[in-house]
Amino acid sequence: MAGDPTGPPEPARPPHAVPPPVPGGRGGDRRERWRAATTEITAVLLGEVRRTEALRLVARRAREVAEAALVLLLLYEDESGLLTVEVGDGEDDGAVAALVGVALPAEETGFADAVTAAGHLVLEDLGTAAQWPVPISTGSTSVTPLTASGTLHGVLVVAHRVGQASQDDDIAFLRTFAGQAALALERARTQDEREQLVVLEDRERIARDLHDVVIQRLFATGLQLQTAAMLAGRPEVASRINAAIDDLDSTIRDIRAAIFELRTPTSAALGTDVRELVDSAAAGLGFRPAVELTGPLDSAVPDDVRPDLLAVLREALSNVVHHAHASTVHIGVHLTDTGRLRVTVRDDGIGPRRAALRGGLANMRERAARHGGEFAVRHGTDRGTVLEWSVPL
Repeated sequence: MAGDPTGPPEPARPPHAVPPPVPGGRGGDRRERWRAATTEITAVLLGEVRRTEALRLVARRAREVAEAALVLLLLYEDESGLLTVEVGDGEDDGAVAALVGVALPAEETGFADAVTAAGHLVLEDLGTAAQWPVPISTGSTSVTPLTASGTLHGVLVVAHRVGQASQDDDIAFLRTFAGQAALALERARTQDEREQLVVLEDRERIARDLHDVVIQRLFATGLQLQTAAMLAGRPEVASRINAAIDDLDSTIRDIRAAIFELRTPTSAALGTDVRELVDSAAAGLGFRPAVELTGPLDSAVPDDVRPDLLAVLREALSNVVHHAHASTVHIGVHLTDTGRLRVTVRDDGIGPRRAALRGGLANMRERAARHGGEFAVRHGTDRGTVLEWSVPL
């Protein structure tokens, strides 16, 4: 056993040198923790995968095995070139909370080579690798790409304490954890596609029933009422019957619009994505924001606009969670009569710290400009902040 007083003394080592892995000693214990962690994560991946929970587990176990100060998992969006901090685990919970949800242009970070070349990368200090919303001071930092089936999903970032050196087997450990994180993303995507297929079948069945049964019955009822109106002897009775016929016509139009929405591909379920973002923010806020969606969002919002809309909403909610100290939040996603998509986020908090949020605000403004849109942040009528993002469709 290493350090046994009955054994020969260990030779002197320079500061921060990595002790050799001795069976039964620190190296052997580290490998044992690595095997236990990979076994635990593998067991999770064999069942139903909850993406965020699986990624949090990977981050937590990677930090424990690497004995690191901070671990981040950033997901890469190919269309926008952004890296978004999905989960994190570190010694400072406040710093981790401030980092989760932050979106960074990949080419403006020290992770660019890991993204473009999909290779392992070592940085001297994580704090200088990007424009973070909070100060970060770390030592040697390893960046490992998350790849699966030839697709780059993001990067695993493991930052050691200042003065702490990486160990010889770190690369092998981190590649394993990165591979498991990528597999969790692939499994979650496969599950989503399978669930979408089931939903699609249900939606088609409901649409068919509405069209073949409900509309036909309403139409027949309307015809009967028209006949009754002609036979009515009193004008006020005929007026009431005609009003009921108008209501039936309006109901039929609404049902036909619902059928059209039901037959829109489930991959276009923008309203569902918006509500999922709101649900994820509710944990940090301590309450669920109010959500108002108007217009045929699923069918009217183009595919190239959707990622930007969701990214803007994610960044806006992250700002509210980390900076606003709000007690109420209202989110609106509307299609206006002038053919614009408008996103509004209102809170009753203390207002944004512009210096802390400069990078996020610039990203949202850029996403609006990309589609010829507009972006503004202003103070609320009484207090709080109002964020507005709109693009023409």
